[in-house]
Amino acid sequence: MVLYKQKKSQGGKNSNRLLVNITVLGSAGPIRFVVNEDEHVAAVIATTLSRYAREGRLPILGSDLNNFVLYCPLAGTEALSPSETIGSIGVRNFMLCKKPQRDNADIVEDKRATARKGNGSLKSWFNKSLNLIISSH
Repeated sequence: MVLYKQKKSQGGKNSNRLLVNITVLGSAGPIRFVVNEDEHVAAVIATTLSRYAREGRLPILGSDLNNFVLYCPLAGTEALSPSETIGSIGVRNFMLCKKPQRDNADIVEDKRATARKGNGSLKSWFNKSLNLIISSH
């Protein structure tokens, strides 16, 4: 008779583990690693970024997980919430993308356009006032 030792689960929890495939947009291939299904999406993004950097992949992404979102291509077009658990989605393939950020040039241009509109309306109001004063005399 052969006796088997039961493995102790990490942390004392009986949670399932998943092999996830995360494709980083612009990278050559997916990053694969094992996670507990109870892990939050934010922890999975952090693990992905650290493994990506450790493997020396290009393009260089950085390490701030707040600049990235995780998508599930099969579940829809909405990004996953960072507080959501990775196992609640029911899939194992994900895509990591940078959050769209506005350039400083766009912000400056928006401020200039707003300033022009503000000055233009003040200027037009002033001209109308002068026309009323001049025409009344």
